[in-house]
Amino acid sequence: MKWRGRQGSRNIEDRRRASGARAAGGIGGFGLLAVLAIGYFLGVDVTPFLNPGGSQITSGRSVELTPQDEQAAEFVSVTLADTETVWAEIFEQQLNATYRPATMVLFKGATQSPCGGANGASGPFYCPTDRKAYLDTDFFTTLSRRLGASGDFAAAYVVAHEIAHHVQNELGILGQANKARARMGQAESNRVSIMIELQADCFSGIWARYAQDRLGTLERGDFDEALNAARQIGDDTLQRDAGQRPNPHSFTHGTSAQRQNWFQRGFETADIRQCDTFGASAL
Repeated sequence: MKWRGRQGSRNIEDRRRASGARAAGGIGGFGLLAVLAIGYFLGVDVTPFLNPGGSQITSGRSVELTPQDEQAAEFVSVTLADTETVWAEIFEQQLNATYRPATMVLFKGATQSPCGGANGASGPFYCPTDRKAYLDTDFFTTLSRRLGASGDFAAAYVVAHEIAHHVQNELGILGQANKARARMGQAESNRVSIMIELQADCFSGIWARYAQDRLGTLERGDFDEALNAARQIGDDTLQRDAGQRPNPHSFTHGTSAQRQNWFQRGFETADIRQCDTFGASAL
């Protein structure tokens, strides 16, 4: 992905130098990988599992930013700027509407949001209440080294996916879906959650197509990096990698195949109408 030296977004809220929190003690090795993987992509707060037996949460007033942290922030800013350019064009061309960009909150360790506390275990997420996406810049290391999704475009896919939730919020889809989920049982709620996530994958595919055709930022291998990332964070793959037998009844984001298929559908059609997971006969 061609991102170095390019213009970044102004809609970045950098909280990384604010006081953070880290878990002292707790799970190590493969167990930590399993817990983090589930927490990152199944929307589960795994903090209690990171602090068994009375382990402590330690906090500090200063957070040192490494050159890798600064590079990650620059990358996110450029990627966010690309989403702003692309979605402004899509809203105008396909919806005859005006796109209002989201704010990306960068943090390191822990922070707060109207949707609850955020930490390294909670992973990237979008909060519709304040229209902000939240990202711990350490996440990209986890994505590459622990979850097997390396490459800058795999990281860009993660940013694009969270911004896709903002697009859903702008279109009123996210609010309606969440209201419906509040009236449902667990099984039905999980299915709607999968529809939300797969639509965000499809929207991410549209963004990738526009980034290729309009911005010329994709390089050879980028599309495959995104598809690999979608595969690595499928519910079935995450549960299998965590040493569990995949349990479809607990899925909330979709299988690896579903996530890949909907991303590819968005990329191939570049049409927001083709991302209607809620009306699809099959996911």
